[in-house]
Amino acid sequence: MPETWDYTLYIPNDLRAVTVCRRTLRMVLTLHGLIRLVDTAELLATELISNAVRHTKGPAALRVRRTAQGVVWIGAWDTDPGPPEPPQPLDRISELAESGRGLALIRACADYWGWQPSGRFGDRGKYVWCELEAV
Repeated sequence: MPETWDYTLYIPNDLRAVTVCRRTLRMVLTLHGLIRLVDTAELLATELISNAVRHTKGPAALRVRRTAQGVVWIGAWDTDPGPPEPPQPLDRISELAESGRGLALIRACADYWGWQPSGRFGDRGKYVWCELEAV
């Protein structure tokens, strides 16, 4: 049975926090022997956290955990309870577009993704999450 763990990093609404999240995620995965997932996980976490910071006004959080089934779950919590915009297929997004690729990349690179409302941390909000097979 795989080792299970769960980390949460609370961040302010500041784009510099995206870098802090990315580096923290890299360290967590490396220390747990999952270096092969680091590049993809960093891309996914960057998209999730940057969306949380750009599109909401409150604090946010990055949560990363490994389940007993061997899945690495990466989620970004924010204070906006509304659902994210549905992702467009990557081939429909213009090369010149300055936004709109985040969830499309998540959909393309993760094994699963989704969102759920959350009352965690005492505030209404949501988690947007994705999963990577780590077995």
